[in-house]
Amino acid sequence: MTIRNLDALFSPRAIALLGAGPGDASIGGVLARNLLESGFKGPILPVDRSTQAIRSVLTYKTVDDLPLTPDLAVIASPAAEIPDLVAALGGRGCRAAVVISSGFGEDGDARGLGLRQAMLDAAKPHLLRIVGPNCLGLMSPAAGLNASIAHRAPLPGHIAFLTQSGIVATSVLDWAAARGIGFSHVVSLGGMSDVDFGDLLDFLESDARTRIILLYVEQLTEARKFLSAARIAARTKPVVVVKTGHSIHGAAVEALNPGAIAREDAIYDAAFRRAGMLRVDTLDALFQAVATLSSGLRVRGDRLAILTNGAGLGVIAADAVARSGARLAELPSGDGGLGNPVDILARADAARYREALDAIHAADTADAILVLNGPTALADRMAAAHAVADTPSGPRRPLLTCWLGGDSALAPRKLFDAKRIATYETPERAIAAFVQLDDYRRNQELLMETPVAEGFAIDRARAEAIVASALAEGRFVLTGPESLDLLSAFAIPVIRTIVARTPVEACAAATAIGLPVALKILSRDITHKSDVGGVHLSIASLPMVRQAAEDMLETIREKAPDARVDGFIVQPMMRRGATELVLAIAEDAVFGPVILFGEGGTATDVIGDRVVGLPPLNDVLAHDMISRTRVSRLLAGYRDRPKADLAAVATTLVKLSQLAAEMPAVSELDLNPLRADAGGVIVLDARVVLRRPGGVRPLSAIRPYPRRLAHGAATKRGITYDIRPIRPDDEAAIVDMLQRSSRDDVRLRFFAPRSDFGHSFAARLTQVDYDREMAFVAQTPGSAEISGVVRLIAAPDNDKGEFAVMVRSDLKGTGLGSLLMTEILAYARERGIGRVEGEVLRENTSMLRLVRALGFTVRSSPDDPSVVHVATSALETGAEK
Repeated sequence: MTIRNLDALFSPRAIALLGAGPGDASIGGVLARNLLESGFKGPILPVDRSTQAIRSVLTYKTVDDLPLTPDLAVIASPAAEIPDLVAALGGRGCRAAVVISSGFGEDGDARGLGLRQAMLDAAKPHLLRIVGPNCLGLMSPAAGLNASIAHRAPLPGHIAFLTQSGIVATSVLDWAAARGIGFSHVVSLGGMSDVDFGDLLDFLESDARTRIILLYVEQLTEARKFLSAARIAARTKPVVVVKTGHSIHGAAVEALNPGAIAREDAIYDAAFRRAGMLRVDTLDALFQAVATLSSGLRVRGDRLAILTNGAGLGVIAADAVARSGARLAELPSGDGGLGNPVDILARADAARYREALDAIHAADTADAILVLNGPTALADRMAAAHAVADTPSGPRRPLLTCWLGGDSALAPRKLFDAKRIATYETPERAIAAFVQLDDYRRNQELLMETPVAEGFAIDRARAEAIVASALAEGRFVLTGPESLDLLSAFAIPVIRTIVARTPVEACAAATAIGLPVALKILSRDITHKSDVGGVHLSIASLPMVRQAAEDMLETIREKAPDARVDGFIVQPMMRRGATELVLAIAEDAVFGPVILFGEGGTATDVIGDRVVGLPPLNDVLAHDMISRTRVSRLLAGYRDRPKADLAAVATTLVKLSQLAAEMPAVSELDLNPLRADAGGVIVLDARVVLRRPGGVRPLSAIRPYPRRLAHGAATKRGITYDIRPIRPDDEAAIVDMLQRSSRDDVRLRFFAPRSDFGHSFAARLTQVDYDREMAFVAQTPGSAEISGVVRLIAAPDNDKGEFAVMVRSDLKGTGLGSLLMTEILAYARERGIGRVEGEVLRENTSMLRLVRALGFTVRSSPDDPSVVHVATSALETGAEK
């Protein structure tokens, strides 16, 4: 992952144009027109052997003939010529290229793929970045740059749009222009041979011109890179994504059974949620989300209050809320109450709207208020609009408005726009916007979750022995009892199971367990036992157990004559009234291991009620997965069925997530059914598939908690500490450390006085992306208190990182600061981060003494005389030590 030289794409000083042509009938001609007429202030240097000038601009025969070095090259030459052109450009010092041309293996042909690799090989020695090939190009209005073959240039604005589809890009340009929507940058990525979504998200995260990022995604290639960049970007500005392919089944998750446990699209959906992005389904919804999020509206929940001057409008809006999955806020009803929707009748004037809004605010049960107004001859619509616009609405209870109609609604809508109050033409659009706000809120909350491997009593040695035994026998599918034993090793409750080799042994097992029992065939060759008569339930007597076993053997000889029968599984019959669930681990070629949850049982594939999550999971993420399924309503209890133990279900998901992280030999796991009721959960059956020798496990999309980095260490004075990576559940301990430190020490650490250490602030310190950032905490052995913390945030290029360190005030001068700095420098060396740097207030003399002792250089900041810049080579520092 790197943003190196991406500035050359968006702010070039000079541009080379290769493959341009005269006229407007060719790709080269359109490219030349767009680039030369876009208002770019620097020199544009066409390279063409056959013409003296293009659009009155002098051409040059070769790249070597160029009078100065271009930062950016825009190429529409034939594919076969491009590797040599890229090599020549790189040799001249060109730093980036946009390759419009196709012919690089888009259809999988070997010759084109060879040209693609040759192009990349030519660029690599020079660190020349490539956008494309086979793309529309890029546009950056603020720089006067239109290096594309689009039919029109975008208006200037603050939205960045990244797309894999050129035709979608041109459609969006048309759609946006008609609505006066502008862009900071528009980039068509095409084949993504080099520069991809992850690179550009990293660049745009710190781009001052960009306030919102829009993505049109067809396919991703490097999930961890994408999610790491997306999680960073989504913390600072809204990221909205359209992903195509809802109807395409993903082969990666179909392997669990022929019915296809999940779809590829569900995995993408889980990834976007986990990254804090908002996913929408259409381009229209994309720009509706832009309008809503750019207004600054934010909600804290899914409860909507509706205020209307007509009952019919209120019913329409309430129905839309019900369809959306949001909730109507509970407002006081009855005599003197409000109800919801709040109908103030057609005569409602400005004062009535104002009074009703005040009452809804006072009730304090709504997360947002939708104000509706239909045309009426009995009241002034504009006066009502002014009353709504002038009513204070707290930042946590936003207003959405919908003045229906034609001409009479134009002035009120204009007023709301001027007041930056969200306004919509129909109730359905307003409610869709509210749902987007709530989805965005939920996803932002998920973004802040960084799961930690829980401290369950796991018998790892037993689990590994089960796997090793099967592999030693050349088996890659565990038997039912082995699968249950593996789950039990991860502290997942499983049904008591006895293996019997003969019908007589089955009777003995039934006696030991107690009647009635369930009898199942045990065969390494039979996956779905019920399909071949391999399951008998509710057997109430020993003669019936023996007869069932003998009948089962006869049936299997007829239906599966080649299957090897190893015996029988005898289990107790479970009480009725529980809900059957399915939990599974599958692997995706892009996103690696995924966790699935939904309604289980034999009809699980027909019902299709499942959701996908990305490991690692924690309790919050597990509960979120459960809440997104229809079966969650059954788990909540109904009629005489009590609520199931949701905490136990969530804990099982977390344990399964941990199994996925710690048992790389497991490639697939199907846990069906897991029975859940008020008394807890228990697994009745499971199937585990092992990875074959030589199989490579896909990299997990989200780096799990790096437990291996926890260790003990001592200061030079011999004081011992436990050093480990920070965890989200350290929030209270971090706040305690800050509160026990002096105000001056807090100011020196954060460069400003600070006494408020609320959840949002503390979460930023404790919830980190371990793929990008590391923070170590020091604790006295056996103590939950945090004595000090050091962190390092790596640049996207991984060539440098910025550090920060703080020791609790009463422990300063004990050597802990030096120990923490030594630990973070060692981590930087391990990561291959060559340079560690930071900013220190000039008055922080103790910190300056420490970094000088560690070999840091110290120099004044050119921008702020109160700040000094300190830096060291982590590799050299390590060598000195």
